[in-house]
Amino acid sequence: MDRDDALLSLERHATSKIRSAADLQAVATLGFRGEALPSIASVSRFRLTTREAGAVAGTEIVVNGGKIDIVRDGGEAPGTQVEVRSLFYNLPARRKFLRSENTESRNIEHQIHLQAIGHSRIGFSLLRDDRMLFQLPSAATLGDRIRDLYGIELLERLVEVNGTPSRNIRIAGYIGQAGLSRQTRSQQLVFVNGRAIESGLLTAALREGYHTALMKGQYPVTFLFLEIDPASVDVNVHPAKREVRFRDPTAIREAIVRSIQQTLERGRVGWQEKFRSPVTTPAAVPEKPASDLKLRPEVPAPEESHRELPHLAPTVAGIATVAGVVDSGRLPTPRVDSTDDAVAAAQRSRQLAVQQQFQIIGVLNKLYVLMENADGLVLVDQHAAHERILFEELRRRMEEHGVPTQKLLLPHTFDMPPRDADWIERNISILQKMGIGIESFGPGTFKIDSLPGFLSVSDPAQFMRKVIDDLKSAGNSTSPMRLGEEMIAMTVCRHAVKANDPLRYPEIEKLIRDLLECDLPYCCPHGRPTMIQISLMELEKKFGRKM
Repeated sequence: MDRDDALLSLERHATSKIRSAADLQAVATLGFRGEALPSIASVSRFRLTTREAGAVAGTEIVVNGGKIDIVRDGGEAPGTQVEVRSLFYNLPARRKFLRSENTESRNIEHQIHLQAIGHSRIGFSLLRDDRMLFQLPSAATLGDRIRDLYGIELLERLVEVNGTPSRNIRIAGYIGQAGLSRQTRSQQLVFVNGRAIESGLLTAALREGYHTALMKGQYPVTFLFLEIDPASVDVNVHPAKREVRFRDPTAIREAIVRSIQQTLERGRVGWQEKFRSPVTTPAAVPEKPASDLKLRPEVPAPEESHRELPHLAPTVAGIATVAGVVDSGRLPTPRVDSTDDAVAAAQRSRQLAVQQQFQIIGVLNKLYVLMENADGLVLVDQHAAHERILFEELRRRMEEHGVPTQKLLLPHTFDMPPRDADWIERNISILQKMGIGIESFGPGTFKIDSLPGFLSVSDPAQFMRKVIDDLKSAGNSTSPMRLGEEMIAMTVCRHAVKANDPLRYPEIEKLIRDLLECDLPYCCPHGRPTMIQISLMELEKKFGRKM
């Protein structure tokens, strides 16, 4: 800036982008009131130096507590530099409300992180007590900036988002793979038109997008950028502009949920590629037909012998299926003729795929299935894996055939206070879609005569009160049918294979095959991982083969 502009920048509202009241309805810039510089200069010891490119000299302005004390020529490099010292030195009443030095330092670091992620093409440096906390060069891409700031390990566990889920909304950035989460929202960053914001609506949308892929009490890792029409978002609702108000919050929520679900689905395909690389067979072992997948080269295949996996006790009576969870009379199961040539060919094709994906080694502690793939060692939690299989199969059947219901032996009635009763009356169709047979039975009284067939409920009235509380607390931020899925998750947990349930080889093979065909195979319905990969590189480091 030249000297006139430098002095003008310290005048309140001089740099405002607002020319009329209508401009407030479509703010397209990060700053728009023209208050930042004069406000900070009024409560600190402030120094601004600036110089235009090609100018012989620059300008230095010193302001103390809002009063300009010095204006003189400066010899700084081209550009503008702002120094703020002794914050609130002239307002002790404000200064005493500052937190501890460590807390304020963490707040500053968080804000620098936000700006660094939001503006990857700009370099950032942060020093504290003359110690460099980080120095970030300008980055060509957002991925490069995430790598520089958080490390390559985090970047490798992110999936890129890039799409237009609706006509007026574009979403780009990165989200964590299913199973990647944090105990705080420190790495849950969302930007709207380049502005970092905090929003309960967006937080709820992120959780719904990760439904069944995130453990309770955990938060997803996200670096998301939303681009929408500036007229569709009001950024003038918070003094620091950290919160915004959307004209159509439902459309925003649905767009985020859809983008996350599609991205996780796309990530599943890439994840499965790890299990599709052929496993190298030791040279000393003759190759076997694809249909003869071996647990170990020296262990005969199931059709050749009834020997079990090493260290396995006698088997349980098979793995539970969805038909065992829900009466197959209500959810018809397609019959398969095993003699059909097409089916037999499909089975042989699946066996070939299974052989290419993994080689089962054994079972650890009657819980963890040990497998080998091209990348190293894979451990599968048999309980979590079976939960995911049952959950997706039951959900699929519900989507195709509706929620199976079971009549109660005796109808139950329960009373609700007027406010809750009115809510039930307005949302009774939602409850019925969840498989709950409920109807009004007088003022403030309701009757239940059926519940979802896969539930085992001892007190239907108490169960209904809990469901209604959950639906009310969800409001418009969560699809009511998602709560129905949570009921499924609780149900399959009781029916899935447990720890210490010994499985025979054919059951393990079926478990792994069914898991790999799931939409979200890498986590159970509660968000816990179903399997983990230990790479050959990690093992070689543990054994000192590589440093």
